[in-house]
Amino acid sequence: MNNNASYYELYRGSSIGMSLIDTLDELVHSGRLEPQTAMKVISTFDKSITEVLADRVKTRLNFKVGHLDTYRFCDDVWTFLVSDVNFKMENQLNVSADKIKIVSCNAKKPGDPQ
Repeated sequence: MNNNASYYELYRGSSIGMSLIDTLDELVHSGRLEPQTAMKVISTFDKSITEVLADRVKTRLNFKVGHLDTYRFCDDVWTFLVSDVNFKMENQLNVSADKIKIVSCNAKKPGDPQ
């Protein structure tokens, strides 16, 4: 695989992604880390989180949407904002949410051949 392949930056907005970026910002601002190194770490995070989630997370769930509030398709990414959602997990646990955001990306990484 091409080492220069790009990955979705989707998980940078997760709690672990934001914590990583905050820590890297502190290290860069204190002069303990070069900005280029911080960018390399973030790129490695994009690649690693995508691969780990694809390889290790096998839990499936079903969900029922009460109302689709908004949807959009841009740059091969679907985004859905939905309300009154009920999730049923494999272990029969049920979880409800008033509002959620679902982001769906193509399984092929950006830059991969069709």
